[in-house]
Amino acid sequence: MNKNERYYYPAVFTYEDNQEIAVTFPDLDVATSGVDEADALNSARELLGIVLYGLEEDGEAIPAPSKLTNIELDNNERVVLVDVYMPSIRNANVNKSINRTVTLPAWLNSTAIEHNINFSQVLQDALKNALHISQ
Repeated sequence: MNKNERYYYPAVFTYEDNQEIAVTFPDLDVATSGVDEADALNSARELLGIVLYGLEEDGEAIPAPSKLTNIELDNNERVVLVDVYMPSIRNANVNKSINRTVTLPAWLNSTAIEHNINFSQVLQDALKNALHISQ
């Protein structure tokens, strides 16, 4: 599957009195919101990246974006073209940390804490060494 560096999708911003701005992506059937236009746009961009990254990772087809002129709007709606730069999204997920539970003898745990050992760093170093990774 060919992965694009940048995607552009239309988003519908819906304005209601005393409410956050609702943002929907008609082509992706997902939605978010923001307290103002800048926040709504940032939320839309973040959501777009997450959804498209998930589709890429699952090997699913990425739908073609609709043309802005084909989006039907109500009086309180505006269409906005939202873009996302995928290399940033992909790289952020490559280095994403996860939690693992490990079991240690109590004496070893106490000694390591006494010596201010960073358990995560030691485990990362040991795994890289065991896997012959030099990063």
